[in-house]
Amino acid sequence: MERPCLSVVVPIFNEEQVIAALYRRLTSTSEGLGATYELVFVNDGSTDRSMVLLTELAAADRRVRVLNFSRNFGHQVAITAGMDHARGEAVVVIDADLQDPPELIGLMLEKWREGYDVVYAVRERREGDTLFKRATAAFFYRLLKRITHVEIPVDTGDFRLMSRRAIEAMKLFNERNRFVRGLVSWIGFRQTGITFSRSERFAGETKYPLRKMIRFALDGIVSFSFIPLQLATFFGFIASAMSFLGILWVVYLRLFTQETITGWASMMVIMLFLGGVQLLTLGIVGEYIGRISDEVKRRPLYLIQDALGFDSREDGARPPAPRKSSHM
Repeated sequence: MERPCLSVVVPIFNEEQVIAALYRRLTSTSEGLGATYELVFVNDGSTDRSMVLLTELAAADRRVRVLNFSRNFGHQVAITAGMDHARGEAVVVIDADLQDPPELIGLMLEKWREGYDVVYAVRERREGDTLFKRATAAFFYRLLKRITHVEIPVDTGDFRLMSRRAIEAMKLFNERNRFVRGLVSWIGFRQTGITFSRSERFAGETKYPLRKMIRFALDGIVSFSFIPLQLATFFGFIASAMSFLGILWVVYLRLFTQETITGWASMMVIMLFLGGVQLLTLGIVGEYIGRISDEVKRRPLYLIQDALGFDSREDGARPPAPRKSSHM
């Protein structure tokens, strides 16, 4: 099959209220660009009518291709599967909620034609988000920028364009706990950003509640920084130093003064402090060990139950090596 100029990858999880409007805006924008294109939807185990609607779109429009996971594997894995199966010379990743405007794709393509391999969208304003979410997001991106060894742009999501060269580089990553925007920064090549105002969600509910946001933040920090382990070492050193000074103080009082330390309050405070430091350290180490355990199992990153609109030679395979995807 002839390779299209543009592929648009859209992860889908329970987005039945958005799919029709999303399809209209994507096709309208893509047709106005004067380039061949395809839309790659990845159904990440939706429990509503999302897959039914995607099946209808694939039957009516040959430019629509649908990957249907065997279960929910997560947003970052859905993005990965879409990139694995996208055939375009330029690949755009965009969320389904229409907070990221498809109309920016034209500007991204202009930057790509100027020679950039990655064009990421920088959120200048975030309409519809709560003050808490805006504040925590701003804090997270700036913290990540300071503690990682990779230059990850602040205030950027997964909405971006990648060249074919960048996509092929992304296929080399095997890790399970994926932080895609960090991996894109890691590969290097020529990258640039464009600013935009993020709109409110078109319909439905956010797929990133607080629990998932915390998990996502941990993925980013642990995947690209050893600072948590270094902090554990630092806390251990401080606790040991304070304990040693406490011992010296007790010995001094016993040998050179008539004073004694009575009561159990001070002892309990010290024990609770040391216990807290130990548990914190164990938790940090355990987070890294858990990820090592995930990696050594070498399970498939995702399983595809159905693939609509794909050539039979492509279904379920991840070129050049089918090591992450398995078609059932």
